[in-house]
Amino acid sequence: MSVKLAQTRNLLNPLIEIIGMFGVGLLILVVFATRTEASSLVSFLTAMMLVPQSIKRIANLHLTLAAASVSIGRLEQFYAEQPSVPEPVRPRSLVSFREGLAVENLSFSYGHHLVLQDVNLRIPKGKKIGLAGESGSGKSTLINLLMRFYDPTHGRILLDGHDLREYASTDLFRHMALVSQDVVLFDTTAAENIGFGREGSTRGEVERAAQQAQAYDFIRQMPQGFESPIGERGQFLSGGQKARLAIARAFVRNAPILVLDEPTAALDSRAEAEIQSSIDSLEEGRTVICIAHRLSTLANMDEIVVLDHGRVVERGTFEELL
Repeated sequence: MSVKLAQTRNLLNPLIEIIGMFGVGLLILVVFATRTEASSLVSFLTAMMLVPQSIKRIANLHLTLAAASVSIGRLEQFYAEQPSVPEPVRPRSLVSFREGLAVENLSFSYGHHLVLQDVNLRIPKGKKIGLAGESGSGKSTLINLLMRFYDPTHGRILLDGHDLREYASTDLFRHMALVSQDVVLFDTTAAENIGFGREGSTRGEVERAAQQAQAYDFIRQMPQGFESPIGERGQFLSGGQKARLAIARAFVRNAPILVLDEPTAALDSRAEAEIQSSIDSLEEGRTVICIAHRLSTLANMDEIVVLDHGRVVERGTFEELL
């Protein structure tokens, strides 16, 4: 649709210019034929020079309306979308996270493709659990189910002894923070990108989170400090700086459950080492679920669960699995 609008606009604009110049030439002929005074000629020419712009605006009006109509259609389509997971009619209150998470006989399929099968897992409050396995083993799918981006095909996930489906999504998300290798950043300031972690966060909380994530110094060195724009998808930042902003966002969220989906996987070894201490600080006092390809990345976890083709094949501490 946008291509058609551009093509129509490109055809109309030169045509309007030609019509305008033709009108000016015709006016000059009329003036000379009627022997109009020079002052009147100047006035007429000035008026005529304004006419093409007015004609152009009127001619482009239907293009503007067409573009607006397309945008409205997209918004209507967006608002008509049904959530992938239904909200409970009478949600259970979730004031605080007290006991832990449990995965019971969980299976999940994308269509006819079985991704997870008969997974059982217990994550007591305050424990650090690592998920290891090759690509396609089901680690990220399990994380998506724990955060209730999807519902299980079979089995259930419990939080404090109750099925996740009994809680409102807003309550669940308030108790969870995700730090992913695919950092989502917006074309706005560094402060606002951190503040998106929790609605209503103050400037002091944002700066304190940046300090905890070891992002404070590089943000202060930017031209406008915390008010510096970072560009679309954080294009003005390095990979390590993007990761620190994501960690700062998780700090400002201050959620009791922390999910780490290989936050350093896309970084080189130097950048990974730089932000590992930030991640260690973020983990303190929280229930942690961490994904990694390499067992060495999960050396500090209380328990490591190894997945293979959607099944739990091994579990134990780092030393036990060596």
